[in-house]
Amino acid sequence: MSAHGQPDGEAATPVTADTLIRHAWIVTMDEERRIYRDGALAIRGDRIVAVGPDADVAAHVDAAETIDGSRFVLTPGFVNCHVHITGEPLTRGYMPDDLDWRTNVMDWLIPTYLAQTPEEERLSAQFAALEMLSTGTTCFIEAGTILDLDAVHDGLAETGIRGRIGQWVQDRAFAPGEDQAAMTAEAIAKLEAQLERYPARDDALLSACASLVGHNTATDDLWIAASNLAKEHGASLTAHMSPDPADPEFYLETCGRRPVAHLDALGALGPHLSLTHMIFADLDEVALLAQSGTHVTHCPMTALKGAYGATHSGLFPEMAAAGVLLQLGTDGNNNGNSADMMRAMYVTAGLFKDSRRDVSLFSAYEVLEFATRNGAKAARLGHAIGALEPGRMADIVAHDRNRPEWTPLLNPINQLIWSADGRGVHSVWVGGRRVVDGYRHTLIDEERLLAQVEAAAPGLIQRAGKTVECRWPVL
Repeated sequence: MSAHGQPDGEAATPVTADTLIRHAWIVTMDEERRIYRDGALAIRGDRIVAVGPDADVAAHVDAAETIDGSRFVLTPGFVNCHVHITGEPLTRGYMPDDLDWRTNVMDWLIPTYLAQTPEEERLSAQFAALEMLSTGTTCFIEAGTILDLDAVHDGLAETGIRGRIGQWVQDRAFAPGEDQAAMTAEAIAKLEAQLERYPARDDALLSACASLVGHNTATDDLWIAASNLAKEHGASLTAHMSPDPADPEFYLETCGRRPVAHLDALGALGPHLSLTHMIFADLDEVALLAQSGTHVTHCPMTALKGAYGATHSGLFPEMAAAGVLLQLGTDGNNNGNSADMMRAMYVTAGLFKDSRRDVSLFSAYEVLEFATRNGAKAARLGHAIGALEPGRMADIVAHDRNRPEWTPLLNPINQLIWSADGRGVHSVWVGGRRVVDGYRHTLIDEERLLAQVEAAAPGLIQRAGKTVECRWPVL
């Protein structure tokens, strides 16, 4: 097939389209990683129907709307593979930045999540979607701390974002007297219900994934059930693991194996599974991840802020060399603090160059693959998104070249990773629908939403039993 979707050697047949974008730089991320300096892309319905050199595409596309893309660099939408869309968007930045991992999670994050109302979760999800779309993320995988899934789903449906969402699920009985069997049965039933209510389908912007809190909170029975359910439903399974030595220490003490080896023994590893953080892994675990096709989500901004030890202890270069599918996440707004995937790409590209003193590690080209093609595979949508080519969903980001960080434009990949950030995202299409146009969201009343978030934050913080600390006097 030719670049624009016509059989090689055959005359181009007319193609009807809703939208034709002309004269843009296009970073396709297709199998050949083609970049068009003067390219065109056509959309019909929710799909891309043509992409290639402008002269070739324009000659055979009849479009209802034509957009001058000469100020744009088009890329596939980014896929954020680990983001907490409730709780933290409403309390961004209120946590001190000198908390150790356990204090951060147990004393601050969990009380914040548990204090939410369904209305606040709905609001928070919409706010998270606004930030993601505005910075070029068109699809995300929720990190597994949603309490009211229905409220979140309904709120997200109004934003036009693509997402894989899951409810808070864990089952390990830690307190004396808790009924372990009943807790496991309840957790499995919760997973089954959400996967059936919001089935994984290409034509559904929002569908359920199997989200476990992870760490040491899931029993073997829950891990096995969650893995089997994800496979049966064509859904992804995601869980936190090993951001801190506490996780491997727990598994070694209770199971006699490190976490990945234990999950392998349970039959839970595979392309359906994404493990987030995985900073304290060893080389044997890296080999198991690679052999099984299990994904690993790196959250570099959280690792930096929380002093997790990613550059000191993380084996991410070894994972990449072994063939582990790496992808990126921004985590929560009190850890990474930003849902801008372009910031996460920048940090990823630089961390290990510096810590290993090896400039060959994580090139801009590799990092863009993490944020697009690899992320799409993690969402079980590798066939549908992650690249700009005919037949794929029209999830497209238009970066504005009329900005200092994009000028002069010589190598768009270097520019994208090392110079630009999400503030230069001019327009975004999700499934062919333009949800951001001229830096403004087309479906959300931004001023109203920001005012609602500002008003909701103090009450949530108060109910969580926390205060906003500041070392300097606020007068």
